[in-house]
Amino acid sequence: MLIVLALGMAGCSGQADGTSAKADITVLRFSHFWPATSAMHVEVFEPWAKKIETESNGQLKVEIYPSATLSKPEAMYDSAAKGIIDIGSQAHGYTAGRFLLTQIAELPGLSNSATQMGCILQTLYDDGTIASEYKDTHLLFMMGAGPAAIHTVDKPIRVPADMKGQRIRRPSAIAGDIIEATGGTPVGLPANDLYTSLQRGVIDGLSFPWQPTGDFRLLELTKAHTNIPFYNSALLVTMNKNKYDSLPDNLKKVLDDNSGKVMADLVGTITDKEDAKFRAEAIAAGHTMIDIPDPLNDPDWRDPLMEGTQKYLKDVNALGLDADGVYEKVKTVSESCNV
Repeated sequence: MLIVLALGMAGCSGQADGTSAKADITVLRFSHFWPATSAMHVEVFEPWAKKIETESNGQLKVEIYPSATLSKPEAMYDSAAKGIIDIGSQAHGYTAGRFLLTQIAELPGLSNSATQMGCILQTLYDDGTIASEYKDTHLLFMMGAGPAAIHTVDKPIRVPADMKGQRIRRPSAIAGDIIEATGGTPVGLPANDLYTSLQRGVIDGLSFPWQPTGDFRLLELTKAHTNIPFYNSALLVTMNKNKYDSLPDNLKKVLDDNSGKVMADLVGTITDKEDAKFRAEAIAAGHTMIDIPDPLNDPDWRDPLMEGTQKYLKDVNALGLDADGVYEKVKTVSESCNV
């Protein structure tokens, strides 16, 4: 009887705080489209998942599914909203018409680095300017990409006229408008299809930041690069709202402590480093490099870039949204984030 009593008492130990001796483990399935070898997976998402597990004392476990194995690249946000996955990461441009105000931050001339872009996006979310676009999920953090270059198989792009007849992959409607304004033909493709599309001649080039161009091995196929802040991609990491709400406060705090600007800044730092690395690799390999650092003041590039910008703002205004007001706000935030 003493043994039975002792075992019963042992079974009740640790329950004073409402938890069992062996706490339940909540598994969070996290899907993204980057390769498992990419810096985003290895240096951002894996350490983040480990930190969540450590700080939750093992009560939260993040299972990561890279290369869009659990959800299509363009469906990550909706999959998280619907609970098909618990956490998803995607580029905003993959879901046309969904994040109209957020994507104003992607317009030319507003950001010169991934760190600055991440700061702009997170600030606009935190102050409520764009928060309504994410009300069906629990946003964890924003991410910014570095300025996109134009990468072509072999034709150097020095002036907009060189874009004529070129089929250029566009990552978003904004980039598509600008490619079209310069005389190119925009083609919509997910990042995971770019390598084979370049191989088969489906596209002649792409508009993409340096980091993903390297991550997806596209430098093997593109030999001419125009370094122009053509646009900046907005990206996010978000969570199913019901899943987050179901967690006890102590586990919500673990996620909250590893969300927001602290993560936006971390991603920016790593992305800027990767941008520089892959650009240096292309230079070392003897690729053609063309630099247009200030296109909005360049006599050749200013007009088509502003044409694309005004077209986007006009289209969003026509939907009853204050695109012009958000554009002015983005410009102000851009200055404060340019440190």
